Amino acid sequence: MIRALSVASTGMAAQQLTVEVIANNLANVSTTGFKKSAWNFQDLLYHTVRAAGTTTDVGTTPVGIQLGSGVRAVSVHRSFKQGDFRETDSPLDLAIEGEGFFQVSLPDGTSAYTRTGSFKMDSEGNVVTSEGYPILPNISVPANTQTLTVGASGDVSALTAGSTTATVVGTIELARFINPAGLNSLGKNLYQETAASSSPTTGTPGLDGLGTLLQGALEGSNVNIAEEMVSMIVAQRAYELNSKAIQTSDEMMGIANNLKR
Repeated sequence: MIRALSVASTGMAAQQLTVEVIANNLANVSTTGFKKSAWNFQDLLYHTVRAAGTTTDVGTTPVGIQLGSGVRAVSVHRSFKQGDFRETDSPLDLAIEGEGFFQVSLPDGTSAYTRTGSFKMDSEGNVVTSEGYPILPNISVPANTQTLTVGASGDVSALTAGSTTATVVGTIELARFINPAGLNSLGKNLYQETAASSSPTTGTPGLDGLGTLLQGALEGSNVNIAEEMVSMIVAQRAYELNSKAIQTSDEMMGIANNLKR
């Protein structure tokens, strides 16, 4: 009976983690470029009371007796499925159609990666994120720019006052990873490479498997509210059943302890 208590407790812990992941997904349902998290569980070690194939007086047993130890979480990882696009009026709002990440430079000199293309210009005309992190490679927009155009291949062209021809002032490059689910989440929709994600491969949008850019649009969260709500209901019911198993085990132990001759 003690085994049932510990097994059910692992089930409750697993479902609590599930609800926590779902809550974070739902909290970011309107976050630009947010990628939802998914989870995986696996069963724990088994106690073998009798192994299958054990020799007996009449032959060998066709099946054995194994008692499980419960469940544990093995991963909580990002799903980089494409989110829906939302049109905006800003020329520096960019969305990636397909694979790839924008590259930005952090204050410590390291690089980070993001799917959020809500860029701005700082006081010197540099293209930066909403937090002020400059995009890589650096792009500086002339002060007298009247029209700014970003092509699907990443070319940034500026039409300045008094000019009839736009000039290319920089090119946006994208990065991709063999295993994007292995990236380390930093918050602020930023990711950093890890040994699991592999080193980034950078290149021109639209080439070598990289997505293209869409100007004047932002990629929304890929969280599906209906799916998350169904998963939450399932997790809640599973949590209740595991707690019921603990209650039942406790009652059965009480019955055994109160037995009288």
